Amino acid sequence: MIGKLKGIIDSYGEDAVILDVGGVGYLVHCSARTLQELPRPGEPATLAIETHVREDQIKLFGFVTDVEREWFRLLQTVQGVGTKVALAVLGTLKPADLATAIAVRDKAMVARTPGVGPKVAERIVTELKDKAPAYTNVDPALVRLSGALDEKRAPQPVSDAVSALVNLGYAQPQAAAAVAAAARSAGAGAAVQTLIRLGLRELAK
Repeated sequence: MIGKLKGIIDSYGEDAVILDVGGVGYLVHCSARTLQELPRPGEPATLAIETHVREDQIKLFGFVTDVEREWFRLLQTVQGVGTKVALAVLGTLKPADLATAIAVRDKAMVARTPGVGPKVAERIVTELKDKAPAYTNVDPALVRLSGALDEKRAPQPVSDAVSALVNLGYAQPQAAAAVAAAARSAGAGAAVQTLIRLGLRELAK
């Protein structure tokens, strides 16, 4: 199995690159984001490789980082997500953004991917919630709050404050983040008006 290739960029295709390794040209399928990050033909490049072997073909998928390759594998554990959809998601969202979307259950962010409808986006954020890599730079309080809101377990003032901010035009994840910060500073039992006021202050930063 091929795990990494280091060579010279030979040429680009619509969704793949040919990497010349010692005179052998490997056809490597990549996400749109990866293709944009690779250098021009004639320059050196290194790709983390995921090898898929079938009876009738061997297909290589390339990634700039091992983290992106790990997300490619994880995405395919979701029902209805194959290699094409996984590459499309990674071509739309950076791994850190995908982790954040899953952490706060932002289905709309995942559904921005061409070819990914609401149902598949729902499965991605639900099924990968406990499998995904550590959510770097995601506030644990926001993750807890988002989960509580999703399961209708958040205190009523918190839910009302988030709803109020959403009605003002803020996206649900941003509203939840602001109210999470407001709840931490205001303490337990804060009134909904206080949470809205502090939440707006957070959003204005």
